[in-house]
Amino acid sequence: MQKTRVAVVGVGYLGKFHAQKYAGMPNVTLVGVVDTDRSLAEQVAADTQSAAFSDYRDLFGRVDAASVVVPTPSHYAISSALLAQNIDLMIEKPITTSLDEADKLIDLAHSRSRLIQVGHLERFNSAVVALQDIIHEPRFIESHRLSTYKPRATDVSVVLDLMIHDIDIIHNLVNSEVDHIHAAGIPVVSDHVDIANARLEFKGGCVANVTASRISTKNERKMRLFQRDAYISIDFANHEATVVRKDEDAEGRGLIPGLGIEKRVFDRGDALDDELRAFVHAVETREAPLVTGQMGRDALATALDVMSQIQKNDKH
Repeated sequence: MQKTRVAVVGVGYLGKFHAQKYAGMPNVTLVGVVDTDRSLAEQVAADTQSAAFSDYRDLFGRVDAASVVVPTPSHYAISSALLAQNIDLMIEKPITTSLDEADKLIDLAHSRSRLIQVGHLERFNSAVVALQDIIHEPRFIESHRLSTYKPRATDVSVVLDLMIHDIDIIHNLVNSEVDHIHAAGIPVVSDHVDIANARLEFKGGCVANVTASRISTKNERKMRLFQRDAYISIDFANHEATVVRKDEDAEGRGLIPGLGIEKRVFDRGDALDDELRAFVHAVETREAPLVTGQMGRDALATALDVMSQIQKNDKH
């Protein structure tokens, strides 16, 4: 079978890991890496035994697929040019900075019969994958995504940087349209919102309370879900989950009489490797990716609505 020819555009902190993962796949040829910092591109190229480029247009005609791992404001220009050259794309989240740009990319990909996968990495977290069959019709969700300050991620708000991960997961689990949003947030150490909270009310009745901060003293990625037959707590960082269910056999014993408590610990795995292998598989088979461009667009729409609410409240 012919190997899939892949490149990585943008090899900063995250992009270099994309290049390393592709370089280790037997069914992939990492043709090259691109970065406006030529010395950085050459360094990563040497590490992955590929070619270094300083202009993404040098990839035209050379590759079948590419990861776009540049700052979010550049996603649209670079992605649209690559799609126009019939190159399938793995675009880091958020897909773009606006819905208009996201729609244009999705339409262009459709017209060219190209694939877009969006880099919502937590979908490949081992805990999330393992609990898919347990979580159904949650009625209340609470999530906290806290991070210590990292200057490299401040080109967008914490909503587009961190909260959008949980928004995407919640969209996937609830499978209902958002009806109302109440949100608040403020900038603290950057020019964009650094801490935010949003209450998402879905048409199906579910309510999600979502908090994200990049000025925390600790790193934490947790989600709690309540549904009619269970309470599920997920620790994304430690790949652990606690499932609490009604259990008549537990009556009179255990921490909570009448409830069975099960703690699960999952293999940490390698979410990025799984994500990129899934992308390559989609390219090879022409199957829809796990996180499609439309899903990335839906998460972006909610994130932008959250930001709109924050800005509206700020004016008051």
